[in-house]
Amino acid sequence: MLNKEKVKECLVDMPRKFSTYEFIAPVILMQKIEIARQQYKNGQFLTEDELDREINSWVS
Repeated sequence: MLNKEKVKECLVDMPRKFSTYEFIAPVILMQKIEIARQQYKNGQFLTEDELDREINSWVS
């Protein structure tokens, strides 16, 4: 989950004027990275072999 400090970090690197999208895009990316880290900690990921099998099933 994001917190104010993480969102403030995005603001530090922003230019003086920016669009809503230029602000929201990095915040969304940070959130997705945080979710992925949590999923990894919980063992919710595919190994490389599992991923290869999954991708191969799409083309077959």
